[in-house]
Amino acid sequence: MRTDPHRVPLSAVRNLGILAHVDAGKTTLTERILYVTGTTYKKGEVHDGTTVTDFDSQERDRGITIFAAAVSCSWDGHLVNLIDTPGHVDFSDEVERSLRVLDGAIAVFDGVAGVEPQSESVWRQADRHGVPRIAFVNKLDRAGADLDAAVASIRDRLHARPLVVQLPIGAEDGFTGVVDLVRMRSLVWADGAETAEEGPVPESLVDEANRRRRLLDEAVAEVHPAALEEFCDSSAVSAETLVAALRELTRTGDGVVVLCGSAYRNRGVEPLLEAAVAYLPAPSDVPPVRGEYDGTFQERPADPSAPFAALVFKVTSTATGRLTYLRVYSGTIRTSEAVMDVGAGRVERVGRILRVQADRHTRVDSAVAGDIVAVVGLKSARAGATLCTPSAPLLLEPPVVADPVVSVAVEARTGTDTERLMAALARLVEEDPSLVIRTDRETGQTLLSGMGELHLEVAVEKIRRDHGLDVGVGRPRVAYRETVARGVSGFVYRHVKQDGGAGQFAHVVIDTEPSAEGEFEFQSTVVGGRVPREYVRAVEAGCRDALAEGPLGGHPVTGVRVTLTDGATHSKDSSEMAFRAAGRFALRAALAAGAMTLLEPIAEVTVTVPESAVGVALGDLAARRGRVLGSVVRAGTTVVTATVPLAELFGYATRLRSRTQGRGTFTARPTGHAPAPEGQPVR
Repeated sequence: MRTDPHRVPLSAVRNLGILAHVDAGKTTLTERILYVTGTTYKKGEVHDGTTVTDFDSQERDRGITIFAAAVSCSWDGHLVNLIDTPGHVDFSDEVERSLRVLDGAIAVFDGVAGVEPQSESVWRQADRHGVPRIAFVNKLDRAGADLDAAVASIRDRLHARPLVVQLPIGAEDGFTGVVDLVRMRSLVWADGAETAEEGPVPESLVDEANRRRRLLDEAVAEVHPAALEEFCDSSAVSAETLVAALRELTRTGDGVVVLCGSAYRNRGVEPLLEAAVAYLPAPSDVPPVRGEYDGTFQERPADPSAPFAALVFKVTSTATGRLTYLRVYSGTIRTSEAVMDVGAGRVERVGRILRVQADRHTRVDSAVAGDIVAVVGLKSARAGATLCTPSAPLLLEPPVVADPVVSVAVEARTGTDTERLMAALARLVEEDPSLVIRTDRETGQTLLSGMGELHLEVAVEKIRRDHGLDVGVGRPRVAYRETVARGVSGFVYRHVKQDGGAGQFAHVVIDTEPSAEGEFEFQSTVVGGRVPREYVRAVEAGCRDALAEGPLGGHPVTGVRVTLTDGATHSKDSSEMAFRAAGRFALRAALAAGAMTLLEPIAEVTVTVPESAVGVALGDLAARRGRVLGSVVRAGTTVVTATVPLAELFGYATRLRSRTQGRGTFTARPTGHAPAPEGQPVR
């Protein structure tokens, strides 16, 4: 029997995420946490490609986090399960799926830049999931770092109530430690020291520390009844009351504890860990998970003895098999037990249970409520699936998957690799639900859609590296249409073919005009039986054949009404095949003789930008031939609705982010076609 060395009481478990803008120091902080807890014995560095959590070759090549990675460590009798999340906006779906299974988070901010665009995005995501947070202002050893400015940006841009519990000792290169304002002590890290030296508050900072402690007491007393009562009685709040109040305010979201340090220099990491286990909730502190089955809502407490329920938040394929990452919300799961994928209605057996350490795993025999583990043996479970005891099914709410905003056309360089490419794409979508694969019925292209250009670039490179495929990537073709602007009347076409045997003869007279319905319409006004009914049907079929390619550029034709007004037959050579051919060739010639209009696909876009960037967004939409339908202001952001030609939206996601410092987002949905301007290049 393998005992799990990490097994601790449920109240001592912390399931936490590391959230931040790209390059704020999330991964470095995670590495230092692993180092100071004794989980690793060497400090991993992003610039050297030696980090535990950025283990993928693309992450090490690019120097950024792409895939959320789970690790575990022990601190002061607590088991801390950490998920290092990506900071780039293109990988926000990884953050979304991680937040769905976390109980708390550490938000990391750059001490120089403060709140950055993606900081706002992940903060809003955490707000939606109700995840309590503490903040860590990182990189205080850098030139220009300013804790107060960073805290002000948290207050102003995130509309949070920051509760600063530390005061830096020194600045920039001279940053050596912090003053703990709760216990009024100093923590100083000497050069090369692995741990902090505790001491009294430096004499030069006593007045400032007292002033800031007073501000902290007042800020907490404003929103916490017990702290207010004590403050009114003694004009101060004791450390014990303050810790209890900070814990409660953090868990209710009414306050955000702010700490500071330099993860790269290993300064401030231990106090951050102490704050994480002191203020952020255990699985037993959060409300019971809620789900439904057969129209009945149920709650499951975080109790190892309750019926098993877990949510799959990540699926990966490795050289040793398929790994399914899950958060256990209630009950216990053991090796070889059967579990039910409630959404699929399928029962499967768990082969192995693994404690995860990024790309390394430790086998255990069971997992209980509150655990984050990976299992081997499940063949069909996807991200967002609920796993339950078959006798007690429950369907949990899955993470929300955002609609993709960028597409590229992908194809195998050689025809023999086409099937392998489709299999690789299917596996890719299975691992990353924010990727979408579809085949354009009109252009025949295979389109890969995702959250941004970097997202798609990483996905295609993954196919090349993992599957050894030579993949071509191109711009998707736009599905243009052609329609009739001015028709013709009395257009005569005679189809005669004689090649030795039975010949072909069909004589038709047709009118063409724009269709009021915007679709293809066909009618016959022939009288006297000059064209038999079965031949009329053949003419209609031939006209439909002709709609596949228009005279302007070979695009499908729509919005045309064809009227068969007259015709003639031959007693021997007329047939349905002959009249079908006549209908096809007659309509092609009639369309070429009339006036045609090129139609381009139109999309309705909803653009969300900060109020300060509305002018930029409107100008960019106008440059893309967009027509604004309206706008609405919501909580500091403006939502603009407009129609834009689809051809103008390629590259728009990247452009919008660059013009709004990464804070702008948009969604698009097709709404139909509209006439393209004369001279518009066909893309």
